[in-house]
Amino acid sequence: MALRAVAGSMARRQLKTPANLCFNPFVISASNHRHRSIAYPLSNSPSGFRFSIRAMQETTTTPITPMKKDSTEQPQSSPNWKVKMLYDGDCPLCMREVNMLKERNKDYNAINFVDISSDDYSPEDNQGLDYETAMGKIHAIMSDGTIVTNVEAFRKLYEAVGMGWIYAVTKYEPVATIADAVYGVWAKYRLQVTGRPPLEEVLETRKKKAEICDDNKSCRM
Repeated sequence: MALRAVAGSMARRQLKTPANLCFNPFVISASNHRHRSIAYPLSNSPSGFRFSIRAMQETTTTPITPMKKDSTEQPQSSPNWKVKMLYDGDCPLCMREVNMLKERNKDYNAINFVDISSDDYSPEDNQGLDYETAMGKIHAIMSDGTIVTNVEAFRKLYEAVGMGWIYAVTKYEPVATIADAVYGVWAKYRLQVTGRPPLEEVLETRKKKAEICDDNKSCRM
């Protein structure tokens, strides 16, 4: 009798669970059915057993929809340039400055670089400035079509990439006149300084090349 009393007491203690609930986590079966154990309050039945009801419900997989790009996002390849720089891609000293400006322009996207030495250079796309005119001195074209030359062109270009302070003093006289005079000497002799033939010979070579190649840029040689 004493043993039966102790066993009955232990069975009654096992029935005392928090809120008398029993819960199992979700389980996914191999047949793509989701099984869920649903907990129900348990009554203190004379048998002392805990009952749980296992329910199975069929579910469908919801596809994951990728996030749509914001339609207002601006593509990286379409900046609104402020100034167009016409430069001589065959000039080694000029290209040092051009490459520096290109590096700075990565953060600003404000300069449109146009190589006048390219066979594809088109005066019609650049305010009518032909190759000979563009080779004579530095030219820049503002977004509104205004053409600027000499030191003013450099000032506009440097301002576009946050370095306007370098040429800021050239806005004022007599520095402006002196700066243009010094640049004029450089522009006149830059071909000789960089080991290239005079402009007349460069123009003649370019003319002969144009005669050899047809309009489709396909040379007949």
